[in-house]
Parts: sequence; structure tokens; C-alpha cells
Amino acid sequence: MRTLTLVYSFFLVTSTTLSQDCSKYFPMEEGTKFQITNYDKKDKVSGVMDYVVKEFSGNTATLFYEMHDDKGKMILSSEYGVTCTNDGIKVDFSSMMSPELMGQYKDMEVEMTGTDLLYPNNISTGQSLPDADVLMTVKMPPLNMRMNMNFFNRKVIGNESVTTPAGTFDCYVITFDTEAKMGVKMTNSNKLWLAEGYGMVQQETYNKKGDLMSKSVLTSFEK
Repeated sequence: MRTLTLVYSFFLVTSTTLSQDCSKYFPMEEGTKFQITNYDKKDKVSGVMDYVVKEFSGNTATLFYEMHDDKGKMILSSEYGVTCTNDGIKVDFSSMMSPELMGQYKDMEVEMTGTDLLYPNNISTGQSLPDADVLMTVKMPPLNMRMNMNFFNRKVIGNESVTTPAGTFDCYVITFDTEAKMGVKMTNSNKLWLAEGYGMVQQETYNKKGDLMSKSVLTSFEK
């Protein structure tokens, strides 16, 4: 269950901070740094993710990240690639998985496939965005272990101004549902605030009853 929660949280936050010069919502330059702080349902810090754009070459960017727990101890660190396409951004799902997270599967064959999570350049209220999914298969003969992560019902519902420690931002508000399954299943609804030039500035996750479970906030941004 802990592994599923960790993978779920990582994909949920990272999928909304992936960035490229090809996207007006996620313009990124080498050396750009930003920080996402995660809070639990009691509004207490549960973790911090620090990102930096390590390199931008051709149509591909490489981002490095570190994830720290609520006490400041680093629990994950790695880098991942994002490729610019005509429609927006294309995520290299396999490169998103950190060595620490995958360490428990070091002697096994791991396959990662999925449908890209798209944030188009032209976003408007009332727009529906494409679904996306990730499938991770760990081969452990004679059995295979599968982890699914699905993003669906993605809709742009309006505009709002949001203030975080990083500043005040005019945002599009996007709602979507997620389902993660690896033996057990986690289903949640989410609300995302997306700002031009900054990406995600806030995201909230709710359980089936509509209770707030966690929140992620842009706490610093530096070019």
C-alpha cells in the first residue's frame, strides 16, 4: 500500500509540472527552479519536491528532482525527460521512475507503457482534455505484478486567481479523476489550478465522499 501511495503521489504531482518551451503554460529554461510543497488533510506538510531544469536540447528537456519527507529527509531523487510535440508535451513515463522507487525491483524486469498526459497550448473554459494512463508491469516468474494509473474526466471548468507563497496567479481550473490500482485500488477526484508560464500552482485531491485528502502548492519559483 505504501508503494502504491508513493507512486500515485509522484505521478499526480509530476504530471502537472512537466514543462517545455513548446507550451505557453509550461515555458522552461535551463536553470529554472521551482518547489512544490505537499500538505495532508490536516494542512500539515507531508513532503516537498524540488525541481530544476537541468538541460534543454533540441525538442527535449531533462528535469532533475528531489523529494523530501516532512522532516526534510530526502527519500527520492532522479531525473526524467519530456519531449515537445506539435500538440504540447510528451512524457517519458519510464524515465519518471526514480532509482530509489524502483530499487525493490532491481532484479526483475520492469516495463512501462502509457498514453501521454496532454496540456494543449490553447486552453478554454468548457474544454474537455484527453484521458491518459500509465501501466507498470513487474515480471516475477511465474507471476507478473501490474500497477495502473489512469487520468480521466479531465475538464476545464473556469478561471480563478490563486495566491501561494510563490505569488498571485491567474489560473485556469481543471478537474479530473484518478484511479491507481496495484492489488488495492485508490480512486480520487482532483482540482488543478494551472497558470500560464508557471504550470501547476495548486492542486487538491478529494476522496469518494468529497473530503479533502491532500493539497500540493507551488511554494517557490526562480528563473
